[in-house]
Amino acid sequence: VQLQASGGGLVQAGGSLRLSCAASGRPFSRYTTAWFRQTPGKGREFVAAIRGTGTTTNYANSVKGRFTISRDDAENTVYLQMNSLKPEDTAVYYCVAGLNLILSSIPSASRYDYWGQGTLVTVSS
Repeated sequence: VQLQASGGGLVQAGGSLRLSCAASGRPFSRYTTAWFRQTPGKGREFVAAIRGTGTTTNYANSVKGRFTISRDDAENTVYLQMNSLKPEDTAVYYCVAGLNLILSSIPSASRYDYWGQGTLVTVSS
């Protein structure tokens, strides 16, 4: 599976952005797909995930109620809608995918086999 993330940019605090993750190479619908973010000072952080079967989602507490992850399997694409952005959301965001993840492993970056390139999100105050 190849993953291509896009949609990052510069936005003011309180604004919105939508990230996209386009997959190619294999049928995508079975994969759990997630977004992680990374900053130089904080390391890699789980943001949100959506299961490969059904529509079950998981969110980090820091983004719950502001971010929404969704998927369009017909388009092989996963989205991350980010609203009410804060300066602390500034990071490089990575799209990742994996198979057969149990619930407890979803926030663990090491459990995902496929990583896209990052897309930079900068939120100004």
